[in-house]
Amino acid sequence: MAVVGEDESGQIQLVVKKKYSSRRIDKYLVSRLQDFSRSHIQRLIKEEAVKVNNVSVKNSYEIKLKDVISIDLPTESSDHITPENIPLDVIYEDEYLMVLNKSPDTVVHPSRGHASGTLVNALAFHCNNLSSISGPLRPGIVHRLDRDTSGAILVVKDEQVHKHLALQFEKREVKKEYLAVLKGEMELDSDRIDLPIGKDKRDRKKMAIRHDNGKNAVTVFEVLERFQGYTLVKVFLETGRTHQIRIHMKTIGHPVIADLAYSNSEACYFNDLLGPDLNKDIHSLAKKAELCNNTADPIIERQALHAYRIGFVHPVTNETLEFTAEIPEDMCNLITTLRKIKTLLN
Repeated sequence: MAVVGEDESGQIQLVVKKKYSSRRIDKYLVSRLQDFSRSHIQRLIKEEAVKVNNVSVKNSYEIKLKDVISIDLPTESSDHITPENIPLDVIYEDEYLMVLNKSPDTVVHPSRGHASGTLVNALAFHCNNLSSISGPLRPGIVHRLDRDTSGAILVVKDEQVHKHLALQFEKREVKKEYLAVLKGEMELDSDRIDLPIGKDKRDRKKMAIRHDNGKNAVTVFEVLERFQGYTLVKVFLETGRTHQIRIHMKTIGHPVIADLAYSNSEACYFNDLLGPDLNKDIHSLAKKAELCNNTADPIIERQALHAYRIGFVHPVTNETLEFTAEIPEDMCNLITTLRKIKTLLN
């Protein structure tokens, strides 16, 4: 665990309080700083804005117990969005709104010291007008997805439309469906998790179940497919708290695969899917069956969570609209590999 602090100059400081084995500093910081993309963190390290015990390091530096990490954030205008020619995967667009398929490792909007490479920077380049209701750093944003959660996200151009959609979110009328691959084989075919969520007392960058002052949070899941040691589920959100699915799944003992913040695993490898309980013959057969081209490469390096479907009523046309976002390659490979292993075992 790390203690996180930020002084008046904008410098972030972390003290490594837990012993990590061969954890690269870039991967460690990606897990700790949810508002920073991998590319942005790697650029800060390259520019020597990241120091360990007051010494500049490389991306490959392996952190150690009691290391003091400081990050000097660049001073930039707090209300200016720089348009950037970043490709957008547009599912639907009209003069009032857009539905996008957000890629993994994409931060939705700029934050302190992170004014580039976000979805908003891309929107500023591709759109002539965006709603300003959410403020100068979040034009068009009516809801958000975590940095490494892929999938359907709604963007608004018109301010009146923004107000109507925000009300639909508030009344829980927007239908949000996710796909997730979880650790462990779930016993129940479906369930409703009703546990309040608030800031983690020990780590302000994370969330936790808080029965004292947490906000109401409700998640419903349905099992789609069970595998050897893993489960593919469909998840519906009745509320929209930060890290809600990830926290709820962890709490019931089935964290999302490769969710470093809540499962202590930064990636999922082929051998992880086979598991320690399977004998060497199965490992040999699996390799012969070419289930994985290179067992040394990770199959997925971010939480296996995808916003698969979103549904809402169009505020102007009054049509009930529903859109699905294509599952990204890393999650497809993960699910396909699990299915092949399941077939092999049967």
